[in-house]
Amino acid sequence: MMKKLLPLAFLFFLTGCAELRQIAEQMESPGPLSNQEVINGLKQALTIGADSAATQLSSVNGYYRDELVRIVLPPEAQVITDNLSLLPGGEKMVEDIILRINRAAEDAAREAAPVFARAVTGMTIHDGFAILRGEKDAATQYLRSRTWNELYNLYQPRIQSSIDKPIAGNISTGESWNTLTGQWNRLANSTVGRLSDLKPVDIQLDRYLTERALDGLFLKLAQEEEKIRTNPAARVTELLRRVFGQP
Repeated sequence: MMKKLLPLAFLFFLTGCAELRQIAEQMESPGPLSNQEVINGLKQALTIGADSAATQLSSVNGYYRDELVRIVLPPEAQVITDNLSLLPGGEKMVEDIILRINRAAEDAAREAAPVFARAVTGMTIHDGFAILRGEKDAATQYLRSRTWNELYNLYQPRIQSSIDKPIAGNISTGESWNTLTGQWNRLANSTVGRLSDLKPVDIQLDRYLTERALDGLFLKLAQEEEKIRTNPAARVTELLRRVFGQP
């Protein structure tokens, strides 16, 4: 009789162990994400990404030595730069202009992170799920739409100050640009110019350079966002691993 009971007892024991394992696994599972966890995780990702992007660009040569974001004069400025290069030391002069502009952008980038932080605090549940389920740069686009104007006002005065400084013959980059475009536009708007289908150049130098600086900032932010979305090693907190590790 005892021999018959042993297999039954053993089977009961195994069944009990399986059930215990199942219960333990259920207890260890973090369960589905709550709305608040999603929002907090996305805010954390945006804050980390924005801090990283701003830190990279605000360092010395953050803009200047990075070919992806380096700010250069618009193509229409080629005549100016070509003429400066004909002067003794002209090539260095041109490079000094570019360096000065990029240094101004690096200086402005130091104050970009707080602007992003203020935008992050206003994220709603709807915003959060749209970002989580959106394109690979959805978070970047969210911040771009909410911070562009404030960041523009942060960057523009620094860029303007840079192009207002004299470079040669006590003439600034901005003055050279205005002289060049003024002469060109008079020609383009003349009878000969219209017959030749010449197009006036209508570019505000400070606006052009400021927009390029911001494009570089959001490019870096998009790169940071992609890392968090695609690289588990970039999810440096448990909350990021939960939010971005979901299938």
